[in-house]
Amino acid sequence: MPRLRTYLLRLCASALLLLPLLAACNVAEPTPTPTNTPPPGSPETDREALIALYYSANGEEWDRPWQSGTPMDEWRGVKVDSNGRVVELDLSNKNLKGHLPPELGNLTNLKILYLGGNRLSGEIPAKLGNLANLKILDLDGDRLSFVGNQLRGDIPAELGNLANLESLDLGSNQLSGDIPAELGNLANLESLDLGDNQLSREIPSELGNLANLESLDLGYNQ
Repeated sequence: MPRLRTYLLRLCASALLLLPLLAACNVAEPTPTPTNTPPPGSPETDREALIALYYSANGEEWDRPWQSGTPMDEWRGVKVDSNGRVVELDLSNKNLKGHLPPELGNLTNLKILYLGGNRLSGEIPAKLGNLANLKILDLDGDRLSFVGNQLRGDIPAELGNLANLESLDLGSNQLSGDIPAELGNLANLESLDLGDNQLSREIPSELGNLANLESLDLGYNQ
């Protein structure tokens, strides 16, 4: 018994000696490495959005591909403001192929978006409804050409959030479903073209709220 008691006392003493070392190990534990994700609403976020479009629309096949090592305002079709934020993107009739990435919804200072007359397919991203400063949205399929955008699916109801929108052109695609009643919220809208699609059902009465509308095309639908 005396030997056992001596052994237990030595074991407890050893444990006490290890406590400071264990505490030091806990302090020295590395913290998680922060990510390099840029803050929202910044030139870096805009750049990432444009890069997403470049890869989703086969940018490597464009006749003048964007160069990653150059400023955005040197990229074809891109205009920026004094803060380096993208305010205009005009790539109409540039033979873009592929789909529209949801990252385009991060271009929150964008005022003009021209992507009509290309060969884009897939659905219209609902996140385009985040572009609160947008005045012109043109995704027209070019009805004068046999080859053009062929966007499919429903018109996102989120487009009704674009309070500053003055012109909306989604004509000559393959959009289906009904016309969202939320488009009646676009109080500043002057031109609305949804013609030459596959839209069906009734025309929503909410379009009667568009007091500033001057041009309306819903022809060649169902």
